[in-house]
Amino acid sequence: MKKYKSKINKIRSFALSLIFIGFVVMYGAIFFRENIWLVAIFMTLGLLCIVASTATYLWIGLLSTKAVQVVCPNCGKYTKVLGRVDMCMYCNEPLTLDPTLEGKEFDQSYNNKRKAEDK
Repeated sequence: MKKYKSKINKIRSFALSLIFIGFVVMYGAIFFRENIWLVAIFMTLGLLCIVASTATYLWIGLLSTKAVQVVCPNCGKYTKVLGRVDMCMYCNEPLTLDPTLEGKEFDQSYNNKRKAEDK
């Protein structure tokens, strides 16, 4: 069974990985010091990864301000819910804002309207 994580934490982890990928790509330019064009390409690709990470952090920050804040029934901490179903950021308790989904097995496809209609 796949381990689910909070949507906000998933996107933040993706943005952090983009930063590390950008640095690794930039350090990859060291191996091509003789060819200035390859160094420029590697540096540009690394910079683009870091810019994409910055844009992702900006996007998730704006999305996080619009998310609904609820108290997790399991751990009692405030957490943010994106969509109809999400996980607690701290204890990975399944959370829903839709009363029709209470008691059902957690499935992220409930956030997709077309897939949810099929179930």
